[in-house]
Amino acid sequence: MDELQGLRSQKAEERAAAAEALSHLGEEAAPAAVPLVECCSDEESVSQWAVAALESLGPPPEDSISALEKLATSEHALVAYWAITLLGRCGETAQASQQMLTSILNESNEISVRQRAAWCLGEIQADSKESIEALAKATKATDPRLARIASKSLASVKTGA
Repeated sequence: MDELQGLRSQKAEERAAAAEALSHLGEEAAPAAVPLVECCSDEESVSQWAVAALESLGPPPEDSISALEKLATSEHALVAYWAITLLGRCGETAQASQQMLTSILNESNEISVRQRAAWCLGEIQADSKESIEALAKATKATDPRLARIASKSLASVKTGA
């Protein structure tokens, strides 16, 4: 996939063009999931196209879960958000990520990242005691969106739906 090489170019315009091309591929761009998430911290022209590609990407390949876990702990909020989103799209395949996601839910300074971690824990059917406790605590968060997402995820985990 030539677009993968383009994402690694030294020139921002080439990275942006590659991300734009990938944005038109939908789920066929899945092999580029990790580099697209990495591009979320790039210049705005690149980042915007990377997000556009990620929005229609669907589940990433299973072999990208480990790399996505590392990116989920990024200091760059947009990188962490999209890595967590893709882990959630993996469903129960990413269940081994629940400890890391629970830590993010409990400790992240970025509310959008905490919200996404709460959503993801429901998507992967996180069933550890720590994950369930973190979701229960988040249902009482002062941020109403986080509380709502955590409630929905907690209900999903408890019913297995």
